[in-house]
Amino acid sequence: MANDQPIYLAGKLTEDPQLRFTPSGSAVANFTIAFNPRRFDRNTNEWVNGEATFWRCEAWNQGKLTRAENICNLLKKGDSVIAQGVIETKKWQDKEGNNRSALQVNIQSIGKDLTFHGQAYAANEQPISSGANWGGNQPAPQEDPWAQPPAQNNNGWGNGPVNEPPF
Repeated sequence: MANDQPIYLAGKLTEDPQLRFTPSGSAVANFTIAFNPRRFDRNTNEWVNGEATFWRCEAWNQGKLTRAENICNLLKKGDSVIAQGVIETKKWQDKEGNNRSALQVNIQSIGKDLTFHGQAYAANEQPISSGANWGGNQPAPQEDPWAQPPAQNNNGWGNGPVNEPPF
């Protein structure tokens, strides 16, 4: 799998990721990413939806990497995600004995796409205001302990009278 061509997906989760364990104890997360292309039609001055594509995905834990468990704990239905993985062909026999196959993506990396995740929140879960300050709600300078300049020390390195380097 080291030489496989990567695929990059951007879309929304169609369901909550499902976590399961193999008989040997390996964890795997299964989920679907839907991609719906949009384009702007200049004739009608409106956005037009294209045909949706659904990618069935799986992500495995690998050693100490708990990728599958993290996905199931942190992502939910409707989340916009960006994922990277490789396409695999899964083959099986159905109940009637017919050979079947389907494409799926083995996810190597995934994260939330913050482009469409709504309003930004500060650490205290209050919406950041869009006031006159560029940074939103920032503490006043007197509240910031790092806002004060350090005391002047004219001994060279600033670590006492021996003037030795700090390392």
